[in-house]
Amino acid sequence: ERAQSIRVILTELQRVASHLVWIGTFGLDLAAMSMFLYAFREREIILDILELCSGQRMMTTYIRPGGLWRDVPVEFEKAVRDFLKMFPKRIDEYEALLTKNPLFLDRLLGIGKLDAATALSHGVTGPMLRASGVNWDLRKVRPYMGYEQYDFNVPVATEGDTYARYLVRVQELRESLKIVEQ
Repeated sequence: ERAQSIRVILTELQRVASHLVWIGTFGLDLAAMSMFLYAFREREIILDILELCSGQRMMTTYIRPGGLWRDVPVEFEKAVRDFLKMFPKRIDEYEALLTKNPLFLDRLLGIGKLDAATALSHGVTGPMLRASGVNWDLRKVRPYMGYEQYDFNVPVATEGDTYARYLVRVQELRESLKIVEQ
């Protein structure tokens, strides 16, 4: 049970790190260099937590069939709690910079539209699929690693455009934090 809980925490932190790469590099594509720097600043904190556990920043061999390579170090809990305390304000900052920014909206609204049928026929998964209106998240549909015991929402948008993909990812950041807190 302990190993399963640690796996969920690490998996959700990795999900946050992945979304930060997307949001940060997406900001770069839109000439928002500061967004890139902010997102990668927070990602570094997550990678430090992962390295604390495994000696590796990408967790390639720490999670193993049936458990973990070893237990987390004593410092792990404080590091995760500190991140959980700090990160919601950072998400608020990201949204203040991007979500209603007119330049951001001009470049995203209605761009790259992908409807649900096309997304499904092309095998799209994850936030892109959910931004196209398909409520599909394996953590809910086919729970594994104990996800059935966690209370979280699956963010879904119906617009299918690039802005919807951004909004889904930002909401998923908050939902991942909710899971880790539990």
